[in-house]
Amino acid sequence: MNFKEAKNEILQTLGRTDPQDFAKIIDWLKNSDDLDDFLVDNQKAILISIAEDLRPCLPMEAVFPSETMAIQKTQQTSKPTVHVDAFLYDEETVDSLCEEGKMSRNYCLNCGSHRTAPLEFISHSFSVSELRFLFHHVLPELAGRLVVDVGSRLGSVLYGGYLYSAAAQLVGVEISEEFVKLQTMVVEKYGFSDRIQVIHADICSQAALVQNADVLIMNNVFEYFMEPKDQARAWHFISQTFLKKGALLVTVPSIQEALISLQPTNGVSAISHWLEEILLDYSAYLQNDADPDSLKQIHLYRVL
Repeated sequence: MNFKEAKNEILQTLGRTDPQDFAKIIDWLKNSDDLDDFLVDNQKAILISIAEDLRPCLPMEAVFPSETMAIQKTQQTSKPTVHVDAFLYDEETVDSLCEEGKMSRNYCLNCGSHRTAPLEFISHSFSVSELRFLFHHVLPELAGRLVVDVGSRLGSVLYGGYLYSAAAQLVGVEISEEFVKLQTMVVEKYGFSDRIQVIHADICSQAALVQNADVLIMNNVFEYFMEPKDQARAWHFISQTFLKKGALLVTVPSIQEALISLQPTNGVSAISHWLEEILLDYSAYLQNDADPDSLKQIHLYRVL
């Protein structure tokens, strides 16, 4: 069956569809992943390829030994927690590693017994499905816009923005030289340097960049990597510098949750006078590979 014949078949089928179900059929065609086997998501394939390139460059938990604070804070959580980078390891990969005995989803409540409980997983990167949600459903059209990722780490936001948006420039600011080298390797290998730049710096030294940003993205950026006083200093800098009217701020978790343990926050502007939250429709993204709870951790704000 050629294109013309297939098109006519589809139109005839739609013509025979009960009118009250027509909208459901159109929505299914637009959003369902039932057609994934017939479609080639080239962008997703590239992101998966990047993840495969990066995995051998890092420990399995994707935390370098030099990140002592992140390691300590993960170990100090009230419930046993492991860092599993969502960009590097999707659910299918985690399942495979568990089957191979290289990873576990559970911990023993009584050593030597069969009583187990689920481990808490934390990620400092967006998964591929979360990147698709971010650039297709959270953010507006980004043509001509400057996107800045604070603490760009593996660079997943930069790669996702390059592939899933028309942003004019995507800049990652990363304080770890080890992660800057990994991002630079990917940018050069995949030919992303026309729109992606990675800066090795503390975000607090990048006032001009933050002032000019149209979109600022902050994913678990401070809590696991800075002492509270340094977190407060960074948030104070952001609140006093990211002031372009109408600019957008994406955070994981919400700003309220990020700041709750930092009070007083050394003069961080009252959020209600600085930002307004834009409510997101998390149900708009119906892909089976998306974790609804993870999507709900993504929050969007507009500078007043």
